[in-house]
Amino acid sequence: MLKIWGRTNSVNVQKVLWACAEMGLPYERIDAGGEFGEVNTPQYRALNPNGLVPTIEDSGFVLWESNAIVRYLCARHGAGTLWPQNLVVRAEADKWMDWHNSTLWPSLRPLFWGLIRTSVDQRDAKLLEESRARSAEVLVYLDDHLRNHAYVAGDSLTMGDIPVGCGVWRWFTLPIQRSELPHLQRWFQLLRQRPAYQSSVMLPLT
Repeated sequence: MLKIWGRTNSVNVQKVLWACAEMGLPYERIDAGGEFGEVNTPQYRALNPNGLVPTIEDSGFVLWESNAIVRYLCARHGAGTLWPQNLVVRAEADKWMDWHNSTLWPSLRPLFWGLIRTSVDQRDAKLLEESRARSAEVLVYLDDHLRNHAYVAGDSLTMGDIPVGCGVWRWFTLPIQRSELPHLQRWFQLLRQRPAYQSSVMLPLT
């Protein structure tokens, strides 16, 4: 059976759990990272030298890096659905997966960490506002794209929606002011209706 190391409140672990839930994949999850530790043990570092989560083991094959894991699982179990067979659509999905890691999450992460995982007396108000403003700015790119697309790569959910959807849950859940982005909000409401998103991503921020 597929094994997944990682805690359920991690944005990167949630990507993998959501993908598995969409495809109905059974798995065994082992708590790791954060308050659970485990990631600095010799056994875990032998699997993932970075000491980060998630890591998976699938029939003896070990893989880390959340987007790579999502791609692998979708290619193996979701061909024609989460893993688009049309190369153009797949490239579009790939683009938005990488955009999440290169652009959205670096913009949003300081805001998330500052408001959720930093005590009030340790918060940097200037950094938080810069992160909020930058996140709002880059989300306009996605809003403009979704003007003509139901999901990030076309008319149906693909692997491309998964990383971005995990990040956007945090954007809409944080106690902040947000500009109206109607196409982003419409897409977010589509995600919120999916049982797999509800069970894997729509969790309290911790």
